[in-house]
Amino acid sequence: MKYLDLQRFKFSSLYKTHNSYSSNSKRARQSCANKTQNVLGTATLTKLLAAIATFFLVVLTHFHNLGNGDVAIAQKPPQLSETALPAAQVHPLPPFLLQWQDKTNSGDYFSGVKQTSVGYLVWSKFPVKVYLERPVELDSASFEGRKFQEWVKGVLQAVQEWKVYLPLEVVEKPEIADIRIGRSRPPLQASFNRETREFQIPRARSAQTRYEFYISQQGILSHRYNIQLSPDQVGNYIAAAARHELGHALGIWGHSPLETDALYFSQVRNPSPISPRDINTLKRVYQQPTRLGWSLSSPNL
Repeated sequence: MKYLDLQRFKFSSLYKTHNSYSSNSKRARQSCANKTQNVLGTATLTKLLAAIATFFLVVLTHFHNLGNGDVAIAQKPPQLSETALPAAQVHPLPPFLLQWQDKTNSGDYFSGVKQTSVGYLVWSKFPVKVYLERPVELDSASFEGRKFQEWVKGVLQAVQEWKVYLPLEVVEKPEIADIRIGRSRPPLQASFNRETREFQIPRARSAQTRYEFYISQQGILSHRYNIQLSPDQVGNYIAAAARHELGHALGIWGHSPLETDALYFSQVRNPSPISPRDINTLKRVYQQPTRLGWSLSSPNL
């Protein structure tokens, strides 16, 4: 019998930048590996790395991966039988998506959107509540204060852009939010290369999005998101990163292969606005069945 995480099951999407490894970084990692090998001894180090590699393999084979360097992360969940979940059903389309017609016939990238263990990540209760971090006890005239205000302005711009297509509401309290957006650097998550037997430090990322499932007080299978946006972004790149991650949080759990789409997998010099292909993909996602938004006591279980 399969068991699913419904309360602490978490995945993350990592928005890459074009920064590449430097030769100095490679030499530093090699030097560190050599020093560690000298201390532990070859046999001990080999066993340790093999064990860690096995751990990563076991974890990642159970969770979805967005590709292009994106990593799925999960914590050990409380177990709940899959038979206890509501049946996957299609929700009514939100009003704008119902009326949306792409007159340019530009297509979509729905094939790149990943399903989860409960189906597609569709919102069914609107408006979706969005909370974004605000400066507290920070002088708005200071350099850091101005940077924070620029960040808030860029994030709010992205929220307003997506609000055209799905009902969104900015709220003041994080505890009532469906999507929480914080101003912090996404953590670097090392991976182990089994061929070279080296740990690889990933490139710096400007944003990260995580989701988790939970059961609401009304017995509804629900989800929520936490988005981390780097404070180092400036200008149009703040809105671009927020636009991209909000696209994930609104249902597009995947990437576009075209630079002209907001959900292109990497940051570009001239960020694209939300495109018809983005909306075509979003509409197709919302036309799919999902277990999210339905009651666990549904009569068709």
